[in-house]
Amino acid sequence: MAVVVLFGSETGTAEEVADKIADVLVDHDTEVRDMLEYEVSDMDTDDFHVIICSTYGDGELPTGAQPFYDALVEDAPDLTGLRFALFGLGDRIYEDTFNRGGEIIAEKLVELGATHVHEHARHDSSSSVRPKTQAEEWAKELTDLLAG
Repeated sequence: MAVVVLFGSETGTAEEVADKIADVLVDHDTEVRDMLEYEVSDMDTDDFHVIICSTYGDGELPTGAQPFYDALVEDAPDLTGLRFALFGLGDRIYEDTFNRGGEIIAEKLVELGATHVHEHARHDSSSSVRPKTQAEEWAKELTDLLAG
């Protein structure tokens, strides 16, 4: 099974996290793609998707994820059978909207028939944990899930 690692970012952190996750998933047919350059029509339900999405402003999608989300809304593809995992980026000082960007994408994917598997990772930029460190640990757990 191929693994597509999709990232949506405002400042580039989600891309760094995507690259780290792809390093961990090196034993799978893994490709990293920017949501800005990924067509919704390219989503293959036979592939496993890893979504990395930051949160911008007051709980909005980052600039790098908005067109992908808009295409999901407009095209409304049937994603039944698609499985995905989610790694969100945010800052806990925004209590009500912490990691909301990733949640917005995940909710839309589920609405279209996809299945969210694995723990929703929520990185907190106010913590001392580096995003790539948390992503590496999370991806190791994901490797076990993909192998089984």
